[in-house]
Amino acid sequence: MDAGEKIESSTTKNDEMPKPKIKHDWYQTESHVFVTILAKNVENESINYGEKTLSVSAKLPSGNEYSLELDLANFIVAEECSHKVMPSKIEIKLKKRDAIRWMVLDGEPVQSNVKPIPNEILQAGTQAPNGTQAPKYPTSCKISRDWDKVEKEILKEEAAEQNVGDAAVNTLFQSIYGNGSDEVRRAMNKSFIESGGTVLSTNWGEVGQKPVQRRPPDGMEWKSWDS
Repeated sequence: MDAGEKIESSTTKNDEMPKPKIKHDWYQTESHVFVTILAKNVENESINYGEKTLSVSAKLPSGNEYSLELDLANFIVAEECSHKVMPSKIEIKLKKRDAIRWMVLDGEPVQSNVKPIPNEILQAGTQAPNGTQAPKYPTSCKISRDWDKVEKEILKEEAAEQNVGDAAVNTLFQSIYGNGSDEVRRAMNKSFIESGGTVLSTNWGEVGQKPVQRRPPDGMEWKSWDS
């Protein structure tokens, strides 16, 4: 009797084979979400779209019924959704109502911390000065830039900074020379000439009694070249 019970119990377990688990995956573009259901050779599929719902049912080759019910994380445009049934899968194309990045497919929506790139930056450098399309170069960067224009702007800024610095120094020396005493002017002339332009002193007491030695910048050596 006990043996018979064991055989009956074993038969019951074999009859109740678990249904195969059908996987689904998804990805998105700026305007659509694509849901792929990896079910092969399905028949009698039925797919319904709501504002925030997706309902899928189909008959599997085994005779079992497949069902997928999703409460979507964001809104879709039901009348612009579509699907394709292929031998290896069902592919569903959902039209986003809002052009936002979905962080999850279903359930409660998750706010993305990634801020979109402003259009002003995306469009920067894409137009040449005369209104024609600026030349583009191969790049992995998704932001189009006119690198020739960028380079010219950098060089222009550097030149302006250099001119401001030189002009300020020259103005200072001219003011000292013009407003200084005869000794100051003699000291400046003597030190500049004798040092080969490497020393400029206003102290006549220091430079008036002896020749002014050349002082090349740090790390450099002064050499006289025979003509």
